[in-house]
Amino acid sequence: MSHIVFEAPTYTRPKPDWKQWIPALFWIGVICVESTDMMSAEHTGSLLSAILTRVFGQVDVFALLLWNHYLRKLGHVVGYAILSWLLFRAWRATLPSPSGRSWTFAWAQLAFWMTVVVAGLDEFHQSFIPSRTGRWQDVVLDAAAAGGMQMLLFLLLRNKTRPQPATEPT
Repeated sequence: MSHIVFEAPTYTRPKPDWKQWIPALFWIGVICVESTDMMSAEHTGSLLSAILTRVFGQVDVFALLLWNHYLRKLGHVVGYAILSWLLFRAWRATLPSPSGRSWTFAWAQLAFWMTVVVAGLDEFHQSFIPSRTGRWQDVVLDAAAAGGMQMLLFLLLRNKTRPQPATEPT
């Protein structure tokens, strides 16, 4: 008589990939540099003025101020959306999903709130620099960018699964 042996499938939790934190930490460093006097409205405005006058000749001062304002706000949106995405990747690598999903609410929530904290600290830091202003409205803008990125990630990843690591034979 032959015996059939059935083994229950085992799940081995993959080890966290700490290297995914490097891009997120680098990006936080970029945000810290942008929070200094070097990237104040006066400095970005003079750079923008130099570029536009070289390309278009004399530029209207009010138009230049308006462009500088909107480009700086676009910088907030792009910068904090990227941070939110990088933090999502870092949390996904740190806290793997046992079901192999590519998106979880926990990762999105952690990435969103960490981005908001960085934005708040950035604006708080700027309030101590004479050439900068710390504005709660910028934190709201940054939070909206982080939330928008998390919604985009949800739409792109909600139905996808990640390949499971091969289990070692026993």
